[in-house]
Amino acid sequence: MKIFQRYIFREHLLPFIFALLVLLFVLLTNFLLRALDRFLGKGLGFGILVEYVFLNMAWILALAVPMAVMVATLMAFGRLSADNEITAIRTSGVSYAAILAPALTFGTLICVALILFNNAVLPHANHRARLLSGDINRKRPDLAVEAGYFIDDLPNYSLLVRGRDGDQFTDILIFSKDNDKVQRTIYADRGSFQAIDDALLLFLEDGEIHELALPLLDEYRRLKFDRHRIVIPIDNLYLERRESALRGDREMNLEMMQEKIGDYVRKMAVVRERMSQRIASQTPFVLTGDTTRVAVLGLVTRWQQVIRDSTGLAQSDSVRLGRRARNLERGIGGDFNLLASYGKSISRYRVEIHKKFAIPFACIVLILVGAPVGIMARRGGFAVAAAMSLGFFVIYWAFLIAGEELADRGRLSPFLAMWAGNMVLSVAGLFLYWRLQNEQRTWRLDILDFFRRKELAA
Repeated sequence: MKIFQRYIFREHLLPFIFALLVLLFVLLTNFLLRALDRFLGKGLGFGILVEYVFLNMAWILALAVPMAVMVATLMAFGRLSADNEITAIRTSGVSYAAILAPALTFGTLICVALILFNNAVLPHANHRARLLSGDINRKRPDLAVEAGYFIDDLPNYSLLVRGRDGDQFTDILIFSKDNDKVQRTIYADRGSFQAIDDALLLFLEDGEIHELALPLLDEYRRLKFDRHRIVIPIDNLYLERRESALRGDREMNLEMMQEKIGDYVRKMAVVRERMSQRIASQTPFVLTGDTTRVAVLGLVTRWQQVIRDSTGLAQSDSVRLGRRARNLERGIGGDFNLLASYGKSISRYRVEIHKKFAIPFACIVLILVGAPVGIMARRGGFAVAAAMSLGFFVIYWAFLIAGEELADRGRLSPFLAMWAGNMVLSVAGLFLYWRLQNEQRTWRLDILDFFRRKELAA
């Protein structure tokens, strides 16, 4: 690699690291704000929170890396162009292809690393994050009682305390619920709580118990006590960690998904063989060639017509064969519904396989687009680079989301669904590169100076 190429390669490193850290911070902050309600009132330890954030950092990192590459490319080439270093390199006889080569090498290295990450690390992190999220959602609140706030998550009781001094609570109100026979209200001047393995113990002092018979409201009792204890059974008072071998499509690596696809292909072969045997054993036809839904059900319809038109059959035999033909039609229809379900599952796994390669490859595509745009913009500010990167990435992500939705519905092939965004941006990048190579500007980007502070005229 030549000196100027090493120089351009190094120009991408610091902007990439800086952009990656900023994007990770923004995306992580947004994620935590959306997930905050899962932690409130759960009494989770700091270690659990750190683990939850760390596991979810995997998919955040996979999303942020391509954006960071785009930002780094725009900043690097924008600064080089603004300082006329691109012009100096060009005047020495260096082509734009040679100038773009170190940037594409940088993007290729990031692409390879991200592919390995998406296959080896991301699935396991997604799996552990899903299990931990489920464990957190099932956990009931512990002793995180705040004065002045109702606790309505306890089974059979609602709790309100009006004061707290350390571990001691004052002015405690407890209301029974889910009891069809007695409405019970407990008041205590003081009290404390203690958690055991599967229950919450309430130690109350100097209080009263008011009971009203339901549903006739014809009996009322008032009991005073100096000391009273209530045991409230609570499942999952403490966080219980589960293990599960079941994984979703985003929790599998390539080998797991290929194995799943193979299983579905074998199941589809079994269903087709069963349909063939049904047709051969219950009709005079043989299922060959065209095995589409229309063709196969067309054979059953022909057999029904033959039965209706037959004059040599007794009426009882005709009714019996007609019933068997209708049962065969329903069975064949169910088989095709099962094949469609298997096909959707195969498509979903193939979408995830292509996604593991398509998103990392976007690092190269976004460089192919970002380098010409950065040279044309002639500015290397982070605000400009981030804004333009966001625009390109929104376009790319729109193709990705729409393609995945269409592929899951069976209206688009998994390959085209995941690679359409890369194809469109690649064409745009090659067009911009061609215009740049021919010393032509597609449009003027001087309006981007708006993002920079204007210098006062002398």
